[in-house]
Amino acid sequence: MQTIGQIIRTNRERKGLLLRQLAAQLDVDTAILSKIERSERKPTREQIFKLADIFKLDRDELLIQYLSEKIAYEIADEDVATRTLKVAEQKVRYLKSAKHGKV
Repeated sequence: MQTIGQIIRTNRERKGLLLRQLAAQLDVDTAILSKIERSERKPTREQIFKLADIFKLDRDELLIQYLSEKIAYEIADEDVATRTLKVAEQKVRYLKSAKHGKV
């Protein structure tokens, strides 16, 4: 399973882009992009969408990778991480149904 940084690096290399070229397209410093690729820094949601467009990737799939990684890093060290995800899934369903007046 690849990290979001590895996904970015793999696609950058596949497309034949230098780090500085992709950084320019994202309007970020090369050092920042390098840290993102090494998973030392997280990209923004806006950058995720730009990357999906640049690499012609499914925006939802890349967003899922990004969001799931954010969640995983937040709770990975918790003994109750798996249970927490199950409860969070239930809460998401509840909140979505409440938003649409189904509760």
